[in-house]
Amino acid sequence: MLRAERGVVYFELAALGFSLCSVFGLPAMTAHRIGFLIWPSTQALTLALAEEALRVAQRVHPEVVYELSFLQAEVPAEAQPGAGWQLPGEPWAGKLEGFQKLFLLADEPPTSLAPALSSALKQLVRAGCVVAGLSAGVYPLAQLGLLDGYRAAVHWRWQDDFAERFPKVIATSHLFDWDRDRLTACGGMSVLDLLLAVLARDHGAELAGAVSEELVVERIREGGERQRIPLQNRLGSSHPKLTQAVLLMEANIEEPLTTDEIAQHVCVSRRQLERIFKQYLNRVPSQYYLELRLNKARQMLMQTSKSIIQIGLSCGFSSGPHFSSAYRNFFGATPREDRNQRRSSSPFELSSVPSERG
Repeated sequence: MLRAERGVVYFELAALGFSLCSVFGLPAMTAHRIGFLIWPSTQALTLALAEEALRVAQRVHPEVVYELSFLQAEVPAEAQPGAGWQLPGEPWAGKLEGFQKLFLLADEPPTSLAPALSSALKQLVRAGCVVAGLSAGVYPLAQLGLLDGYRAAVHWRWQDDFAERFPKVIATSHLFDWDRDRLTACGGMSVLDLLLAVLARDHGAELAGAVSEELVVERIREGGERQRIPLQNRLGSSHPKLTQAVLLMEANIEEPLTTDEIAQHVCVSRRQLERIFKQYLNRVPSQYYLELRLNKARQMLMQTSKSIIQIGLSCGFSSGPHFSSAYRNFFGATPREDRNQRRSSSPFELSSVPSERG
């Protein structure tokens, strides 16, 4: 049953003749108070992804009960006629109390924070509330010093600006970060990834898996995975020959091209190509290509149930020992050791991944 009062949505237990606790092996849950502090720049998708994950969790396991509050961080400008999205909830009333978790949402960095809101946020954190910055919601937390010494996932568009303004924050290009009682997601679909991790941590991986199935999520992504950054931003250069060469490498992982072949395709000499790579990427083309293939292999190790030999061949390595040696030299662990370590530390195990040598 759903009812709303003054910007607060309550998910109440339906009258059921049985309990789903036995299905998930979970104890009955008391109401968990979660707040959403929303800035005017917030897009509907950012809020919807977070809210929907919690709504579906309550539906598939009705004994998980959430009390959701939607609060506006600033008084929004008057809505234009025909505007399709209006901020939910009401302007915050001077107090932030009683929340177990508070999510700060913005899709453009807020320019300033009202002193009263700053004080309320700091007081809430001192009371033990877990705070999370979604998309540009990371900025208010950093402005208040609440992320000093913490990892924070920052969208690639803002990373240079954020790192310059907040040098005490460990800004990452991860999808999301969970560092002690601070949560951050870089934006977009990573918001859903973070909420699934929250569900797994709070109620178990099985519930998070059930929610992902309901939402037809192709796979559950780990926070440490890198954002998909546009090629020009990744390279830090718009040199056309460099861009062409890297695109060729990315399109030929399983059967790698030689440096001479790449140079021929982009219409430069081998020496010119090596000079361009050295100038912009500080490595020769063959080394960059190898790192590209090894990172692809690591992604496959963590995300698929393919054998180590299959992954090595898919990434252009001629034999298992060759793949294992190159992997260990780059990552400091063999493929088998890396897969087992990451799998044991993740709340979302690849249960179909067999134990293997490599």
